[in-house]
Amino acid sequence: MFEVHSAETEAKPRRAPRALSEAEAIEIWIARWLRIRRKDLMARYNCDSSRLYEIWWGQRFPGSREKAAKLFAERHPGLVERTTFGYRRIPRKVPISSDVQADLFL
Repeated sequence: MFEVHSAETEAKPRRAPRALSEAEAIEIWIARWLRIRRKDLMARYNCDSSRLYEIWWGQRFPGSREKAAKLFAERHPGLVERTTFGYRRIPRKVPISSDVQADLFL
């Protein structure tokens, strides 16, 4: 008889999760603004998604977002104008100016 090899039988052993540092939290914020996928961040930092959300919701390292925004501006000055430095990737509120409707009639 022959042996059947599948992905389940040859799964790679997982490393034990480790605690994240503030420097890593800053890099996680920057990666979010650069639109790095959550799945890739979980693999890079060997953590589950709840650790990422603790950082993004401000439960761990509450000052990391402000530090990351300053570092992001230094590293990527061309992207600052197009980036929303909040938790949500797409802001729910769109700034409304009074000139927008008038421009439709020109």
